[in-house]
Amino acid sequence: MKILLDIVAPAKLNLFLHIVGRRPDGYHLLESVFTLIDWCDTLHFELRTNGQISREDLTMPLPPDDLIVRAARALQCFAGVRHGVHISVEKRIPTQAGMGGGSSDAASTLLALNRLWELDLKAWQLTSIGLSLGADVPFFLGGQSAWVGGIGDQITPVTVPAAQFIVAKPADGLDTRQIFSHPSLQRNTPSATLCDFAQDPFGFGHNDLQAVAMQICPGVSQAVDWLHTLGLVGKMTGSGSAVFARTLHNMNLNCVPATLQVKVCNSMSIHPLRGWADGFFG
Repeated sequence: MKILLDIVAPAKLNLFLHIVGRRPDGYHLLESVFTLIDWCDTLHFELRTNGQISREDLTMPLPPDDLIVRAARALQCFAGVRHGVHISVEKRIPTQAGMGGGSSDAASTLLALNRLWELDLKAWQLTSIGLSLGADVPFFLGGQSAWVGGIGDQITPVTVPAAQFIVAKPADGLDTRQIFSHPSLQRNTPSATLCDFAQDPFGFGHNDLQAVAMQICPGVSQAVDWLHTLGLVGKMTGSGSAVFARTLHNMNLNCVPATLQVKVCNSMSIHPLRGWADGFFG
């Protein structure tokens, strides 16, 4: 039986996240730089000839119809595939963290099944499927750090210096819809440029969602305060509750509060599956 083992799905950090406007249809216009980190989920794929798609959770339980299953079904429908797949998932990236774990799983699923099912679809075709699943999926298909604009659909590859981060995830997560609909959310940050970011990649900008998140999720404030005790300035990533800070040396993490899940992560310049689809990765 044909299988693909140890397929990696890395998390991401938003080095900043600005809301620069809002479209008439309600979608927010964003500016951000995403970078990959080595906090990863691992997926295993086993070909099924009966057309069925199934998933087995090897660590934490996932919703029955999560993005992994939806990605497999969407690709199966798009390509008219008669094959199916059994997917085993080692979930490590925290949920509702703003680290893109679900979107990364979906992207790795599309890339892996493109190979397992021998579809030879181009990256732009997978990207069109990915965008229908979630705004962050195309970034993970892109395979490297990127300046992300629009509603998440404008992706420009950028070079981000290698770095080490401390990531602190409170027990509580955050609901994206609750944050973006909050009446006190600021939506008019002036637009920036790549040149602005390049002058100070790790100090540039802020996360416009952080002030609202700290109001509705005390764990975010706790994570920021704990990083401050280490002499670090914490910044929230995405619309989830995880907070990160760049560190230039090894930190003593023996004093981590029991309510925080903490991991020291390194940036990844290239996605491990870069090149698994032609036409976008270069």
